Amino acid sequence: MKRLISVFALIFFLFLNSANSNEKLINSLKEGGKLIFIRHAHAPGNGDPENFSLGDCTSQRNLNQEGINQSKKIGLFFTKNKIKIDKVLSSEWCRCKETAKYAFNSFETFDALNSFYDIKFAKNKTKQINDLKKYILSWNSKKNLILVTHFVVISEALSVGSASGEIIVSDKNFNIINRIETN
Repeated sequence: MKRLISVFALIFFLFLNSANSNEKLINSLKEGGKLIFIRHAHAPGNGDPENFSLGDCTSQRNLNQEGINQSKKIGLFFTKNKIKIDKVLSSEWCRCKETAKYAFNSFETFDALNSFYDIKFAKNKTKQINDLKKYILSWNSKKNLILVTHFVVISEALSVGSASGEIIVSDKNFNIINRIETN
C-alpha cells in the first residue's frame, strides 16, 4: 500500500510539474518576442527523393494524414492559447509549406529555412544560417516569429535535434526556452 501511494504521489508530482511548465511556456509566448522553430510535421521517409524538384510537390516527401493532423494540432495550440504571431516563415520545401498552411493558413517562404541535408544542397548551409541570423537580428516585434523548417536547420541554429512537428521556443539569441512535442 505504501508503495502504491508513493507511485501515485510521483505521478501526481510529474503531472503538476508538466502542467506548470506548460503554463510558464504559454505565458512566455504571450509576452511575445520569441522565435518559434517548428520542424515540419510527419512526412514519411528520410531526405529527398532522387527526382526532387523544388517547384514540384509530387517529386517531394509530403505530409501524410498523420502530418496533416499534427499540423492542425500545432495551429490549435496557438489559437487556443491566444498566442500572438508576427509572421510565419516557411522553408520552400512542400512538407514545410503544408505544415505552415494547415497550422496557420498564411505564411511566406524564406529560403534560409530550406533543407541542406542532401549533398546537392549542403553547399548552401553557411549562407542560409548567416541569412537566418541576419534576419533574426533585424527582426523586432512584440509578437512571436514562427519558423517552419527542417531538422538540419534547427540543429545548426539551436544545437539540438528535433522530432517531426516538434516546437522549440528560443529567444533572439537562440537560447532555448522550452520544447513541445506534438505527437
